Amino acid sequence: MIHSLLSRLGIETWKDIPTFEGVYQVSNLGNVRTSRFNKIKLISKCINSTNRYIVNTSYKKKKKQMKASVLMAMAFLNHKPCGHKLVVDHIDNNPLNDRLYNLQVITQRQNCSKDKRGTSKYTGVTWDKTANKWKAHIRIKQKLRYLGYYKKEQEAAQAYQNELKKLYETSK
Repeated sequence: MIHSLLSRLGIETWKDIPTFEGVYQVSNLGNVRTSRFNKIKLISKCINSTNRYIVNTSYKKKKKQMKASVLMAMAFLNHKPCGHKLVVDHIDNNPLNDRLYNLQVITQRQNCSKDKRGTSKYTGVTWDKTANKWKAHIRIKQKLRYLGYYKKEQEAAQAYQNELKKLYETSK
């Protein structure tokens, strides 16, 4: 919490990156440095094809490109990268703003729906002009499943929530 406030003020603090302790550190402002052979060196960041800052790391003879935001989340937000279940989100939707106050760890589903624009204020609900009704749908493993048509937007949203609840219960 204090590191987030300091990042808002522009005051830089450093932390070791889990799994890279003693070799790599990341700051609350999004910088990455290495401390090898008693020398501290700032690592230059590049912008990848998805417009995100990345750094090249080398650890135990393995080279890997990593997103600066993910390294920050690992160090400051106790994030453990787990594929696409939990992702690092830029709150202001600017992928180049890697300050700690702008990062949060959320589910992939939340990330896909948090800034959506469309006909409904609810996730998984759209207005169908031809049927003149609200349509509920959910995407599971890249397949779209339709949940039905509803006269009221809230009913369609409830159908979506019910389906999410079923998915959550069966995944336990």
